[in-house]
Amino acid sequence: MAISCKLFVLVAAAVAAWPAGASSADEKLIKSAMRAAPKKVANSAAIVVMNSDGTMRTLREGKNGFTCMPDNPATPGPDPMCMDKAAMDWAMAWVGKKTPAAGKIGFMYMLEGGTDASNTDPYAQKPSADNNWIKTGPHVMVVGAEQSFYDMYPKDPKPDTSVPYVMWPGTPYQHLMVPIK
Repeated sequence: MAISCKLFVLVAAAVAAWPAGASSADEKLIKSAMRAAPKKVANSAAIVVMNSDGTMRTLREGKNGFTCMPDNPATPGPDPMCMDKAAMDWAMAWVGKKTPAAGKIGFMYMLEGGTDASNTDPYAQKPSADNNWIKTGPHVMVVGAEQSFYDMYPKDPKPDTSVPYVMWPGTPYQHLMVPIK
């Protein structure tokens, strides 16, 4: 997951390139994941990577309810992310192509930026003439809010990414993108 959330789909493929169980490799992944959020959040967050089967491998246990994931080397640009439990549940629903639970508002950090992504197709893997490919920079996201919340923000297919906007509008995975720079 722009949300650069396509990250979840691509992470599964890229995890094979990460050496499992290698402590120096795991330390590198942990450092990458911690760049997603403010230091005080990242220092106490759980750190996980997604296995090729969609399950998570925990690199470090957390204490604050946030979970961070490292940059995906298969995507262009830095895209580590860190999210609260509700945002993680939302993201896993997106990965599983299931409707996220109603009434579970989540918050996600992507302070390193994000990859290029479609602003209208949650599962697009590359630009096409009709999927409104955009590039985002460092941002935070609000996921799982009621429709009326998203109605307060622009839902343009090709948004101005320097101001808050709704990504993937009209889908179960719409979310508010808030640039921080």
